[in-house]
Amino acid sequence: MKNIFLLILFITILSIPVSLAQEGEDSTPPALTLSGSIDAYFRSNFNAPNKGENALAPASSFGNLPGFSLGMANIIATYEGEKIGAVADLVFGPRGEDAVFGSPLYGGGMAGSSQIINQLYVYWNVTDKVTLTMGNFNTFLGYEVISPTGNFNYSTSYMFSYGPFSHTGLKADIALSDKFSFMAAVMNPTDMTEFNMNGTYTLGAQLGYSTDAGSTYLNFVYGDQDGKLINDGSLLSGQASAGNTFQVDLTTGFNLTDALYLGVNTTYNTTSSGEIFSGSDIQDTDGDGYGFYGFAGYLQATTSDKFALGLRGEYFNVFNGGLDGVVGLDGEGDGNVFAVTLSGNAKVGKNLTLIPELRLDTMGNDYFMNKDLAASKNLSSFLLAAVFAF
Repeated sequence: MKNIFLLILFITILSIPVSLAQEGEDSTPPALTLSGSIDAYFRSNFNAPNKGENALAPASSFGNLPGFSLGMANIIATYEGEKIGAVADLVFGPRGEDAVFGSPLYGGGMAGSSQIINQLYVYWNVTDKVTLTMGNFNTFLGYEVISPTGNFNYSTSYMFSYGPFSHTGLKADIALSDKFSFMAAVMNPTDMTEFNMNGTYTLGAQLGYSTDAGSTYLNFVYGDQDGKLINDGSLLSGQASAGNTFQVDLTTGFNLTDALYLGVNTTYNTTSSGEIFSGSDIQDTDGDGYGFYGFAGYLQATTSDKFALGLRGEYFNVFNGGLDGVVGLDGEGDGNVFAVTLSGNAKVGKNLTLIPELRLDTMGNDYFMNKDLAASKNLSSFLLAAVFAF
């Protein structure tokens, strides 16, 4: 499958007429623009501790720190020409650090300069219908994004939190028609953004359909995320490697009326059994695959130019111990959570959005603690975020 994807990608590149090399020279002056955002928030639990190591939060990404807390500063420099361009997207602060957790591979585990890079890529508009992009870019899976300016809710879903955040590789975006689009990519393992240290690659694909009313995207990733075991004398007994990971993700959103919007996201992620080093041999492991799946609906109502209200409901399920420490698991490694988030978006001037938010997470098994430090399935919390975009 990897060879097929590589063949498709390189045929796309080789099919470009030689004359286009001359057309790659921009005939219009390029533009350099700066944009970005700054955000901060306050968060508090209603029925659980808010102090020290007992300060609980949902195990979804971002917006999980107690009290008055920092989000991130995001600075995006975009160089845009007629045919070619580049993007440098830098992030600073707790949310930014969480977003690029797979980046700081230099410095013996210490934070390197790459830890501030959210995206870093160059692109070439080969024709009006084909664009090639190479570098580090945010994932194409899921309904939500890293930047708080791109989400209605400030806290994020479980599906977004445990799908990919970013990829590094080469992708081709192709406009098949006015409504249909296709993307194919060859990438490093998920979130391995600086370089490929595993020697394996992940394939990605997306089929899109867009109209004035909304859009739908069907997304796929497939590949070995942690590399194959190699008996070079350094393996330890019991050392293991997972098999290939496959994820399919559907995202859609459309306007029901001028004031009502509905979004839907569903995903399925599974990793097959892999290898284990036992004695002096590398053996295939037995067992079923493990992973997670989920479904989320997003309903948003715009009441005026200054205020909108949005409800997100999500069901998230982990099977065969697919994720550890995310939801409460039973003896078989299975668990689930249902989370409801009600958020307001209040506009203050042109650039500032205030987001008050109520969230209730209900686990299938005990996971949280109440104020008496007794096991609980529920966590209710309040959050107020301020997001400034420029």
